[in-house]
Amino acid sequence: MNETKQCLNCKENIEGRIDKKFCSDYCKSNYHYLRNKEKESSLFKKIDKQLKLNRRILRDFNKAGKSTVRAEKIQREGFNPGFFTHYWKNKKNDVYLFCYEYGFLKRTENGKTKYILVEWQNYME
Repeated sequence: MNETKQCLNCKENIEGRIDKKFCSDYCKSNYHYLRNKEKESSLFKKIDKQLKLNRRILRDFNKAGKSTVRAEKIQREGFNPGFFTHYWKNKKNDVYLFCYEYGFLKRTENGKTKYILVEWQNYME
């Protein structure tokens, strides 16, 4: 019995080898392009979601414009310091990482990790 296989991309009947999945190189390329595009989109959404969460957490914990908070306290809220939009280095070579207009600097004092939270200022440009 001879079964007819359909192209994974366009659903047209495939002729040729029994293990063939696509009717043409174009369909093969298009199929993989669309699949990878979906993956990239979901990765972008995950990154964007984490950046927005980080921004909200930094804003909520920094009402005064500059504050210090224990690392575990904001990480419990979902803060992930690996996600940031840009950085700024001061004259002491401290590197502040920013999520949009809210920044943080990691410090360890007396064996405890803390973040110094700041808000972007004009002089930082």
